[in-house]
Amino acid sequence: MATLVDRLDHILGAAAATPLADVFGIHTVEDLLRHYPHRYMTHGSELGEKEPPEGEHITIVATVESATLRSMKNRNGQFLAVTLAADGQRIDATFFSPHKLKHVLLPGRRGMFSGKVKYFGKRWNLTHPSYVILGGDGNDGAVVPAGRIVGGGTLAGLARGSVDSSGAVDMSVFDRAFVPIYPAAKDVESWTFMRCVRQVLDQLDDVVDPLPESVRAQRGLVDIDTALRSVHFPDTAQDKDSARERLKFDEALAVQLVLADRRRDASTRVAPRCPPITDGLAAEFDRRLPFELTAGQHQVAAEIAHDLSAPHPMSRLLQGEVGSGKTIVALRAMLQVIDAGHQCALLAPTEVLASQHARSIRSMLGSLAAGGELGSHELATKVAFLTGSMSTAAKRSALLDAVTGDAGIVIGTHALIEDRVEFLDLAMVVVDEQHRFGVEQRDALRAKARDNTSPHLLVMTATPIPRTIAMSTLGDLETSVLTELPRGRSPIVSNVVPARSKPGWVDRAWQRIHEEVAAGRQAYVVCSRIGDDEDAETGKKSAAKKKSASAEDGPETTAAVDLYETLSTGPMHDLRVGLLHGRLSGDDKDITMSEFNSGEIDVLVCTTVVEVGVDVPNATVMVIMDADRFGVSQLHQLRGRIGRGGHQGLCIMISYLSPAGGSFARLEAVAATNDGFELAKLDLATRREGDVLGAAQSGTVSGLRLLSFIDDEDIIADAQDCARSLFAQDPSLANDPGIASMMRSAWRSDRVDYLQKS
Repeated sequence: MATLVDRLDHILGAAAATPLADVFGIHTVEDLLRHYPHRYMTHGSELGEKEPPEGEHITIVATVESATLRSMKNRNGQFLAVTLAADGQRIDATFFSPHKLKHVLLPGRRGMFSGKVKYFGKRWNLTHPSYVILGGDGNDGAVVPAGRIVGGGTLAGLARGSVDSSGAVDMSVFDRAFVPIYPAAKDVESWTFMRCVRQVLDQLDDVVDPLPESVRAQRGLVDIDTALRSVHFPDTAQDKDSARERLKFDEALAVQLVLADRRRDASTRVAPRCPPITDGLAAEFDRRLPFELTAGQHQVAAEIAHDLSAPHPMSRLLQGEVGSGKTIVALRAMLQVIDAGHQCALLAPTEVLASQHARSIRSMLGSLAAGGELGSHELATKVAFLTGSMSTAAKRSALLDAVTGDAGIVIGTHALIEDRVEFLDLAMVVVDEQHRFGVEQRDALRAKARDNTSPHLLVMTATPIPRTIAMSTLGDLETSVLTELPRGRSPIVSNVVPARSKPGWVDRAWQRIHEEVAAGRQAYVVCSRIGDDEDAETGKKSAAKKKSASAEDGPETTAAVDLYETLSTGPMHDLRVGLLHGRLSGDDKDITMSEFNSGEIDVLVCTTVVEVGVDVPNATVMVIMDADRFGVSQLHQLRGRIGRGGHQGLCIMISYLSPAGGSFARLEAVAATNDGFELAKLDLATRREGDVLGAAQSGTVSGLRLLSFIDDEDIIADAQDCARSLFAQDPSLANDPGIASMMRSAWRSDRVDYLQKS
């Protein structure tokens, strides 16, 4: 008999196990059983619908009524047009490679056909479905020999995977109500998985359930042994649904156990108390503010001030709409910590953003950031700046300010995490754009506190996070949300330009920039890549620049360096045009951004290095070239760079795709709303969980196979309540070894994948 931890090469033999390990990283019995079917083939029950939804995958048992060779309309070649009869309906099916199939798909033969529904006008069709002939006479009287597999695609593969030890075909697999179809690859196909899973399940001992019976009974969940068997070979729809419900709950609970443990751990740590005072640096900063904070900023500031006053480390997420004023809230919190005699660090994901933070914080503080200088205010502190590309002398100066405590605020990139960076008394860490950092990176800065204390942690994001994402990736953090725009700021107006059908509208976009510059304002023009065949972020060869194989993909995308030359010598030859991208040196980036900040550049042609944190209040127009190349949240972030002053912002998204396509519709949805939370839901629905999560999950979960953050909010919320309840009853989980094992299996710090920008 076998157990979940047994190696597959011992159970299946090396010949069968090696491809599973090489292609899918499947080594043990549990690895294999956790490779769940992604759909099930059923026996034509879908034909109860005379008009099944387009794109639905259906399987039918039908008889071939006719098969006719026809010529293709738009290119050379022929196809086989087949009419199938099933359940009183006639279904069209189209097959390519017709000369191979015309002797097989003969009228009178009965077979099983499986494929996706596609509509042509009002009639639906199966295009090149997989099939296997089950019997019947062809029009030539030929009968398919018993035991011989005649067919193609997945169904024929399933039949081949059902050959028994005598070499006969066990067609009983097609008698099942639900036939599992697995995520597969060229070298390990779905029927290989089915055969291996059947072999393993035949030898598997009863699996001990890690969930206490009380937890299962309260939720009506089946035991894990039943779930693992039924998810692969369900006898009924109820079996399938019950198995998936249990396995989804396990996935959700594993994540929530880790997050609950992190919350518990934070509650046991000691942090410096930093209560607000009435006559310190924070109060002086408030007195100098030239504007009134919004009600939301006051509320969030009070929440943070309360957390900082406690003897345990604050762990708070500050979500804020683009331009909602998160930075000033974070700065006020840092000043409260400085008033208590400690230091703060602000970690940003890019040098451009870190540099922008340094400039804006020094500007907001004014003389209060001139600590140690002649004529500075008596309460003033110093703001240090540290990035990897700085000169040795500049780095040495910043490191000295940090270790001596002269700098109350130290701003930087990942360079702050390096071992050689030391603080005199670090008591607060602010992480901007949380979704770009994994928990290990957060903890690396936490570890730099003194005397076995833990610094307070504030993480910020301008990417609104749907509730399910927040619960499942950031559940160890309390959450504050800023939804108001600062007073006097107008919502951004967005338009989508179909460049191929309306080229004149592109010219009009350049004219709008001229009009804004003439009024004393500035503009961004954003491109998806740098140029020279390299990607805007990675500098590697970009597939996006290639000519498309189809009209939907559009023509060659616009490169920043090319557009800079075009605009500088053409439509904007009379304006001051600058260029900013990721391959420039740190000094060149700083110079360009400083010139744009000061108004010496009218139009900045750039890549997504300006996506977050860049604050130029005088910029009112943004043109985004090839906007379809950007994600929903990225578009929202980009346009948040404009309209940050008192003037209306205008975002023009240019696309060469057809207005009838889905990508163009996505752009129109972005243009229709400035509500970041609505767009976050659209982003989640568009990209699904794998892309959205990134390394916010870093070290937290080895993979979500069934759980959907779109569809399973109730399960996630229930799992969160369950995890917190279990820790409240037994903080060490000593009495729940099964639960502890679930948490250990989820916490895979050796598999950390730091988030790469989407």
